[in-house]
This record gives sequence, structure tokens and C-alpha cells, in this order.
Amino acid sequence: VQLQASGGGLVQPGGSLRLSCAASEHTFSSYTMGWFRQAPGKEREFVAAISWSGANTYYADSVKGRFTISRDNSKNTGYLQMNTLKPEDTAVYYCAADQSLRTPQSMGVMELYGYWGQGTQVTVSS
Repeated sequence: VQLQASGGGLVQPGGSLRLSCAASEHTFSSYTMGWFRQAPGKEREFVAAISWSGANTYYADSVKGRFTISRDNSKNTGYLQMNTLKPEDTAVYYCAADQSLRTPQSMGVMELYGYWGQGTQVTVSS
């Protein structure tokens, strides 16, 4: 499956953005989807993940309560709603997917995702 992330941009602190991750195949509905981010000079880190059905979601502590991950399998698309953005949220955001991930522990492990989008830049600055 091919993934395309979009929706990034420049936003002021406290603002909101919604990222989208469009998948090329309807089989996306059977994939766990995750969002990761990489800030300049730092390693890529887990942000959020959602199970194939959308019933289960998981978040990094740094975004819990501010970000919401969701998906619309009828549109082969996943989303990351980001509210109350902070300068430290500045990063390139990547969506990823894999069919084999079924446990909360595995959904947060970047190396286990087999499919990745190209990334979209999010800059939080006044």
C-alpha cells in the first residue's frame, strides 16, 4: 500500500492543524496506522496509532489530550487532529501502516511498520 501524508503547514502556538494520510488501496481498512514525527537533529518518535477498526487508539504522553487520531476506512484515509500546538511539536510528520501489528506495544515501534508516507512539515511558531 502507498501512503501520502498532507495537511502540514505553519501555525501559531495554540493553533490547530489536521493531517491526512491517504492510502492507495482499500485493503488499508485491515492495516494498523500510526503517526510518527522527526524534529531537526532528533530521532523519529512515535506520536499516535489506531487499530484497523478504529476501536483502539494510543498516544505518546507528550501529545495525549491534545492530538486525536482517527480513520475513515470508506475513504482509505487516516487523520491526526492536532490542537493546542506547541513549538516543540515542530517536526516532519510521517504516517505509517502495517497489517501485522495487533498489540499496543507493537503499534508504537517504528521498525515494525512496513509502509510509510513521505512526510509533511509542521512548524509551530509565532
